[in-house]
Amino acid sequence: MTAIRLPTALPPPGTVLGAAPHRTEDSAAYRDGGGYGTATGPRELLAHLTASGLRGRGGAAFPAAVKLRSVRDAGGAPVVVANGEEGEPGSAKDRWLLRARPHLVLDGLARAAAVTGAVRGYVYLSDPVAAASVRAALAEHPPPLPVEVVETGHAYVAGEETAVVRRIDGGPALPTAKPPRPYERGVGGAPTLVSNVETLARIALTAARPRLRDAVARTTLVTLSGAGAPPVLTEVPYGTPLRALARRYGTPDAAGALMGGLFGGLVGAGALDLPLEPDALAAAGTALGCGAVRFLGPRECPVAAAADAAAHLAAESARQCGVCVTGTAAVAGALGALAAGTAGPDTAQSLHRWARGLPGRGACGLLDAAAGLAGSLLRAFPGPVRAHLTAPCPGCAQTAPPDGRRLAVAVPEPAAAPHADGAPVPAGPTDIPLPLLKGTP
Repeated sequence: MTAIRLPTALPPPGTVLGAAPHRTEDSAAYRDGGGYGTATGPRELLAHLTASGLRGRGGAAFPAAVKLRSVRDAGGAPVVVANGEEGEPGSAKDRWLLRARPHLVLDGLARAAAVTGAVRGYVYLSDPVAAASVRAALAEHPPPLPVEVVETGHAYVAGEETAVVRRIDGGPALPTAKPPRPYERGVGGAPTLVSNVETLARIALTAARPRLRDAVARTTLVTLSGAGAPPVLTEVPYGTPLRALARRYGTPDAAGALMGGLFGGLVGAGALDLPLEPDALAAAGTALGCGAVRFLGPRECPVAAAADAAAHLAAESARQCGVCVTGTAAVAGALGALAAGTAGPDTAQSLHRWARGLPGRGACGLLDAAAGLAGSLLRAFPGPVRAHLTAPCPGCAQTAPPDGRRLAVAVPEPAAAPHADGAPVPAGPTDIPLPLLKGTP
């Protein structure tokens, strides 16, 4: 199955996708592209990151410079962590980065360590292919501080920053109560920077090309899927309308979208005129999150999409917080009944109540995501909700039991590099087609 792509062209300097996204970049190629340079020191880099306003790409969009400065100013012997555990089922960017451009991430990790004064580093992930790629890169170009690869089981909550700290410290990858935040007391009790791998990649790009700092800060990786089109991983500027992405990637008649993986909830067709930009999306009641956007086809039922997503969240609950266990299960049960046409007359009122009352009551964002899904469905698609209180639509009646797997995309495995005969690696396209997932993510 062939993905619809942008016109084939060599990406400009300063892109995360790089010149050959289908191949794993070795240290020589990375250095040839300006990586591991010494021209930009820690103080200058922090100033560039502050000026560009680079925001984290893990979901919360927190300013990267503020986070770095907080760890630096906490004192002690800080720790830095590259967080590559990608829990959102519709996202592939972080695992692709660790598989294809491990040196870019490790360079960013080392630069974050220099800014914060960190003495140890970790790369945290669950993807075995990515783990092998990172270990090979560490052997090829040892970093200036000790860096350990820590593997965990794949789970929605495993990438939450306190779960990351807990797992690195030898415990389960489950969230803990806050405060303290990791920047205050994290791995081994030390101030800890837990930073998404795309964020670190953009820190490294800023150091290599400070004159492009604004462009680096205002482009982002997105994973686009749904509506029968092959999933695509691409890099686009902030401000790109969602509708333009839908048209460009083969879903011109999209009826809406599931935003930010699952965290941004559902939006209707009218919201597709919104720009892909964190603040604009947040003001509209949705979120860019991890950059995963699943478009809904013109005949796809949003109630079924919400039921699928809520069922996935209920299955992924850490089962540590009673309110999350019961609340997420209740939302999932109500949405499942709504999709099946068996919901009671008070189901919509219950969903309204949970959407208002459940956010902020769990140790992590999973319960918030479930409540947000319920609220967004009611806001964006009131007509289908009312119709489902009477009977399921034909599509829902034929839908397989929701298990969340239809929400997921596979991760591309880049070819090894360089060529054995030393021939130049051909430049790749600006988009990477992703095969549809078969089975469990």
